[in-house]
Amino acid sequence: MPLYAQEPSADREEQWAEKWAGKWIAEGTLFQIQVAVDGGKLQVSEVESLGFVWRAEPGEIKGNIARIAIEYAGVNGIIEAELLDANTAVAHAASCLPDFMVVCALARDRQAIFRKLGDED
Repeated sequence: MPLYAQEPSADREEQWAEKWAGKWIAEGTLFQIQVAVDGGKLQVSEVESLGFVWRAEPGEIKGNIARIAIEYAGVNGIIEAELLDANTAVAHAASCLPDFMVVCALARDRQAIFRKLGDED
């Protein structure tokens, strides 16, 4: 089997999981989340939600990609985030239903850059 077709090792997956964990802020906003990894699942919780009421299911991690089911304002969606490096991630709505809802229309073809905050933040 060629090297590029092999599944990543458990050690490699664990290294990515460690990079996801921490406090993250959406660039240009005060919106902050806390990310923890437990048993290979990504747990996202609010730190500063800017008044938004939302709920996240435990997410799936596959290397530098995470997918998290979110419920917000009558909308169900999947947020897909890509870890670009240890301190930067880009997130976008991979799905948003019902698609006629304003929040889905506003999220379409948009992305957010998240920066990891240091321990002192």
